[in-house]
Order: sequence, then C-alpha cells, then structure tokens
Amino acid sequence: MPLVRIDVLSEPNAGKLPAIGEAVHQAMTETIGVPPDDVFQIHTSHAEGRLRYDPGYFGVRRDDDIVFVSITLRAGRTDDQKTALYRRATELVTEATGIEPRNVLFSLTENHDVDWSFGEGVAQMR
Repeated sequence: MPLVRIDVLSEPNAGKLPAIGEAVHQAMTETIGVPPDDVFQIHTSHAEGRLRYDPGYFGVRRDDDIVFVSITLRAGRTDDQKTALYRRATELVTEATGIEPRNVLFSLTENHDVDWSFGEGVAQMR
C-alpha cells in the first residue's frame, strides 16, 4: 500500500501525470511486489516558481521537465529492490512520456503497519 505523490511543473508536464503514475505503479508491481490493485496516488502540477530544484546536483543536468516521485511504503524492501524500482520506473516514464531519465527524481520513506489507516480511524494492518 504505497502512497505515491508525483509533482511536476504545470508546463510542460501536467498532461503527462496519468502516464507517469501508471509507469510508477507498473514498476512497483514488477520490482517491489505491490499488488496491481493497490493504487494510491496524488498527482500535482505546479505553476512556474512553485517547484524548486538544483539543476546540477550530483552532476545530473535537470531542467523544467523534472518529475518528483515520493513514495511512502512499509519498511522491508532491500536496497537492490529499491534501486531496481528507480531504474524500471524511470525507463517506463521515459517510454510513456519522453521525459529524459535525468529529470526523474525519487524519494522513498519507509514506515510500519501501524502507521497506516485506510479509513474509519482504524489501523487495519496492525
């Protein structure tokens, strides 16, 4: 039950958000064992000046095609699974949208079963 948040600049990528979301979800099913029907995503496009980034951090040349993918998920995936997720999701985003791999940035946040409530004020997985 990962919660995925995808942020892009309104121009040029707001219209690409659904395809980006599908690519990320497919990569999660292929690499970290997320069930196909486990889809919880927030897609947000931002006006110019509302999304900031360093265009050369770690030697990667980014531009306004940048895509931020933040995933909150239960702890337990290996480092190899996580890096496979980044690689596969980036491949699929590029195939689906033409966004260059240099512009796809990921952040994972891990938590535990008790950290999730799917409604009714209950920690269903506890």
